[in-house]
Amino acid sequence: MGVTDRAVDVLVLGAGVAGLTTAVCLAEAGLRVLIRAAQPPERTTSAVAGAIWGPHLVERSDRVTRWCADTLGTLLSLAGQPGTGIELRRGREAVRASDGVPSPGGPLAALGEISPCAAADLPPGFVAGWWYTAPVVCMPVYLDYLLGRFRQAGGGLRIEPAASLAAAATSTAAPVLVNCTGTGAHQLVPDPGVIPYRGQVVVAENPGVTEFFIGQPDDAHELVYVFPHADRVVLGGTEVAGDWSAEPRPGTADRILRDCAAVDPRLATVRVIEHRVGFRPFRPQVRLEAAPAGAVDGAGPRLLVHNYGHGGAGVTLSWGCAREVASLVRQSAAAP
Repeated sequence: MGVTDRAVDVLVLGAGVAGLTTAVCLAEAGLRVLIRAAQPPERTTSAVAGAIWGPHLVERSDRVTRWCADTLGTLLSLAGQPGTGIELRRGREAVRASDGVPSPGGPLAALGEISPCAAADLPPGFVAGWWYTAPVVCMPVYLDYLLGRFRQAGGGLRIEPAASLAAAATSTAAPVLVNCTGTGAHQLVPDPGVIPYRGQVVVAENPGVTEFFIGQPDDAHELVYVFPHADRVVLGGTEVAGDWSAEPRPGTADRILRDCAAVDPRLATVRVIEHRVGFRPFRPQVRLEAAPAGAVDGAGPRLLVHNYGHGGAGVTLSWGCAREVASLVRQSAAAP
């Protein structure tokens, strides 16, 4: 039986990949944790993601490199385990201009061998690309795995929107509040530095695709990606800053299908299962920090920890950031 409001050590706001992973780390450390969220995991932006390990739309810094490496180790350890939704897959990433090829010491170096694509491996319009193997994550399955693991550790989930961070803080007796609200932080904190990057995808039956593809955008072309997951394939995409529209656009879906069919002709006649939209929570810097007691309108929990602004790298940073949050909570508990 999960925890309730009457017996909570930590209240986590948000049930996307950041909130769930953070809650798992805290609950497995022996804390009584409750997640409060406006939407269940399957309706969050995280559920819409492709997804693949790799820093995207996020700051370049030593701390991000550290969080990426920490998370990669965990995803590799989970890959192939039944029920996780994580598989190691080989695939291509390509660019339309030769100056977009990554440097040998770039972020993808952590994955090991990266080899250039031959000209015959490149779809029309792409001039260079590279092969590599990375964890590819079926997010609906993975989020369900995280939620199950959290509940097994005694955690509870309550679906109830919060009017503001201050309102959430004053409504709980928990001594620690962790804010993992993604783009919700724009209004909840409020933090105008959080900007949505709208992503629209088409989920279709998989016609036999086993390799992923990522085609980087340029001034004249949109982002293109193909992420296979067993019997389904996630096709994208878009990357529109400041667009809060949650409704799928038919014209955008048609363009996604057309672009993906140019990558793999088998995708030209696939049966579409659904259309989905999510909002990558971009921020110039990830906000992962602890605030002192009284930081929320002079009231509320003893400790407030922010963990949001991961851009398009929510999965990629998830375990590294979650463990840092848990460390901050432990340090607070140990302080006199």
